[in-house]
Amino acid sequence: MLNYKADLNGVFHSLADPTRRQIMERLTVRSASVKELAEPFQMSLPAVMLHLQILEASGLVKSLKVGRVRTISINPEPLLMAETWITQRKKTWTRLFDQLENVLAGDEEE
Repeated sequence: MLNYKADLNGVFHSLADPTRRQIMERLTVRSASVKELAEPFQMSLPAVMLHLQILEASGLVKSLKVGRVRTISINPEPLLMAETWITQRKKTWTRLFDQLENVLAGDEEE
């Protein structure tokens, strides 16, 4: 069994919300201020800030405050950790489905 950090759950929890996924999509293009990130959403600035706090707590984004402007940027490491976990699960399931296919086709190794 792989020993992942507990924050893998936080990454998946953060990405489970469509608003947070949209924010992440925007941040893959470039860093943005909180105000810029809030513009396309029909919600209050404090509501967007709560989403950003969840993303930051999971490590998916970093924030930097200069004066009165808080700039948010993406942090790729947690995404890479999630990608590794998904890739390993895919390998396992692919192997198991290949074995099932062989059994169903009568090519079972004895």
